[in-house]
Amino acid sequence: MSTTTPAPAPAPATTRAVVKELLRRIGEGDPERVAEMYAERCDWKLNWPEAEHGRTATPWIRHRSSRADAAAHYRELAGHHDPGQAATELERVLVDGGDAVVLGEIRQTARSTGRAYRARFALHLTVEDGLVTRHHVYEDSLAVAQAFTAEGPGRGLPERR
Repeated sequence: MSTTTPAPAPAPATTRAVVKELLRRIGEGDPERVAEMYAERCDWKLNWPEAEHGRTATPWIRHRSSRADAAAHYRELAGHHDPGQAATELERVLVDGGDAVVLGEIRQTARSTGRAYRARFALHLTVEDGLVTRHHVYEDSLAVAQAFTAEGPGRGLPERR
């Protein structure tokens, strides 16, 4: 009688590997492929003042709660920026268990005004069962708002340094 040893179960995806894949997909720019990295229900928040959510100039900046919302976010974000004038510099990815913090700076150009901006950011992600369940963004919201409003730097709002 021969016995066979069952194959080991596949190792669960590590937080770092999931975050690395998420960032790679974001860089590729396919909203549907990015959204596949999110759980069906997720906690998605931005650090903008509540009164500013849903502004017509920045409609992608609002709380979200689902995988479909994640895809919509990346479609809306792309639709409001000049893709030829975008870059992201990732400085660090810090991981502790299921949590990760990504630090960096984005450089974008607002399609509606032609104004370029730079915004430092921290992205807090939580990964469970290989999917992102938390996506909290902390960014320089004033720099983004200035790029999308008639009152950009030198037009009524303070210049960002």
